[in-house]
Amino acid sequence: QVQLVESGGGLVQAGGSLRLSCAASDHTFSTYGVGWFRQAPGKEREFVAAIDWSGGSIYYADSLTDRFTISRDNAKNTVYLQMNSLKPEDTAVYYCAARAGSRVYYRGSEYVYWGQGAQVTVSS
Repeated sequence: QVQLVESGGGLVQAGGSLRLSCAASDHTFSTYGVGWFRQAPGKEREFVAAIDWSGGSIYYADSLTDRFTISRDNAKNTVYLQMNSLKPEDTAVYYCAARAGSRVYYRGSEYVYWGQGAQVTVSS
């Protein structure tokens, strides 16, 4: 019922920045917990960051906390992932996910709605 669309991916050199956007189809999205995950070829999907409905609670993967920032603008039904100081090992398809709830969610299995993914490629 909730459609999610990621945008903002692309090719960037190491050390550069990208901002991904996750736009939702319905204002109910403003009450949902949202997460970002990524998956590289041949590897399992891994957690990146998550944010609760208000933006008051945020979790990051330990290795990304100094470089990535998750935020949301509920008036625009959009969640963002700002990625700075990108490294080749950040290359992956990045997915946003959402579910009804009042807190952050850490595991992919906890999410209900998923976007189609956005390719991020970091060259050296």
